[in-house]
Amino acid sequence: MTIRHMPVAALTAAALSLIVISSPAFAQSAAEPQGTQPMQGTAPAAISDKKIEAFAVAYLQVDKVRQDYAAKIGAEKDGTNKQKLQNEANKQMINAVEKSPDMSLDEYKTIITAAQTNPDVAKKVQEKLKTTDTAQ
Repeated sequence: MTIRHMPVAALTAAALSLIVISSPAFAQSAAEPQGTQPMQGTAPAAISDKKIEAFAVAYLQVDKVRQDYAAKIGAEKDGTNKQKLQNEANKQMINAVEKSPDMSLDEYKTIITAAQTNPDVAKKVQEKLKTTDTAQ
């Protein structure tokens, strides 16, 4: 995957991919203690380059899962099976974030939100995604 320009819309899509995290089914796993402090309420300017880099790694993993499941979900005709695939994809995306080094689910959501609302953060994220993607 080559990322030339990562529009904020793509970041929004990634955030929406994880929207299910707020649902009761995932509340328990999201509420489990994390090894790092969540960045909720952190000013966007306070997001370190290290966290932006960790976010980029997690984002690329989430995007890979999204791409892997998009065709399967789109091709599925049965609504029940489609929902099962969507749930499976969401679990895999959450798992991808949680397995990413130096990144918690809360931090991931915070950085997505910051990138959607702060052009400086969005630019930092886009630049890091470009360099991270070419390094993989």
